[in-house]
Amino acid sequence: MSAVSTPAETREIQLASRPVGRPAPENFRLTQARLPELGDGQILVKNQFMSVDPYMRGRMNDVKSYSAPFQIGAALDGGAVGEVIASRSDAHKVGDVVVHQLGWREHAVVDAAATTPVPSGLAPTSAFLGALGMTGLTAYAGLLKVAEFKEGEVVFVSGAAGAVGSMVGQIAKAMGASKVIGSAGSAEKVARLLELGFDAAFNYNDGPVLDQLREAAGERGIDVYFDNVGGEHLEAALATLTVGGRIAMCGAIAQYNSTEPPAAPRNLMQAIGKQLTMRGFLVGGQRQHAPEFARKMAGWLADGSVSYDETIVDGLENAPQAFMDLLDGANTGKMLVRL
Repeated sequence: MSAVSTPAETREIQLASRPVGRPAPENFRLTQARLPELGDGQILVKNQFMSVDPYMRGRMNDVKSYSAPFQIGAALDGGAVGEVIASRSDAHKVGDVVVHQLGWREHAVVDAAATTPVPSGLAPTSAFLGALGMTGLTAYAGLLKVAEFKEGEVVFVSGAAGAVGSMVGQIAKAMGASKVIGSAGSAEKVARLLELGFDAAFNYNDGPVLDQLREAAGERGIDVYFDNVGGEHLEAALATLTVGGRIAMCGAIAQYNSTEPPAAPRNLMQAIGKQLTMRGFLVGGQRQHAPEFARKMAGWLADGSVSYDETIVDGLENAPQAFMDLLDGANTGKMLVRL
């Protein structure tokens, strides 16, 4: 066993109560927790960055889903990257940097087998929670494997200034899209999408999504829709997709805080006449593409084809507010908490 001076306790964020609608500060609790002793094959990680992600909102509800709900009075979890400060694993030594799933705390005892090593020198460690991590893989696999994008096609991305959406648009351009259209929630985000190489972008607060999408797409329409939002955006995409179009359903952030069923889409019948394919997916079901993705993304980052934005909030105590701000669209690119 190798070790440096290690803490006996850590700070963590627990779920204090289940939110109804939009999460509020009282749904979270910052507390001290005792760290367990390291067992064989385990490591102690000092977390450097943690991720807050829209899917976490669903886990705050006590409902059966693809991921177990968070438990009241227990620490939340999610992606994190940090430095190994104690090890009882032959696979990791003190000083290694790893990605794991025990975020929302400053230190974590993790099974070494449940971590992914971070190579040194390729990119800042935070990128392995975003562009080079599950965020990037979600964009890559969703566009190319789920939506089966082909060179020369027109792609529409909703929530395009977010972590996944901004990657989707840039990957589509790198792979030969004839046009990439993005929607976002502010003039500043629209301007950033154009800087990232999107051919067209619009602010969904400026008017009906359908009208703005039709103007951006022109008579050609769209071939692929990468859906991060749902609701009105999905309805507009159904109306604008060409025959044989495909939809990759990644998220529906427009309704995560809703307490009433969504009204849209009201035109789902168009999927029949247009012979559309709508396919939902989870990144966990796309891990077989990770090596291919890692090679491609490393090249795109190196040659400048793809760049990434991060919105960084400092301090574990501010993680709940960062998460709430994420659901309100306050981030550009990946929302991270620096610990």
